[in-house]
Amino acid sequence: MGKVAARMKVMPQSPEIDLDELQERLEEALPEGATINRVDREDVAFGLIALFPTVLVPDGSGGTEAVEEAFADVEGVESVGVDQVGRI
Repeated sequence: MGKVAARMKVMPQSPEIDLDELQERLEEALPEGATINRVDREDVAFGLIALFPTVLVPDGSGGTEAVEEAFADVEGVESVGVDQVGRI
């Protein structure tokens, strides 16, 4: 069975959110079998920086829905979306 790599876009609630702590909370919230391969940061606007974690999930696990739901429940997260998806 292969894996799916999904680049997620995670928007923090405000520019004051500590992005290192937010990244740690995202890693702790991952569903079983999912891992974060890397995390990129991009300026959005007005001092707001979005996190773009690349998450690896098993191909048969139902896609990225479980990861999206887990990330949305993390304290400090305003919104979560899938930026890119591919099989590896």
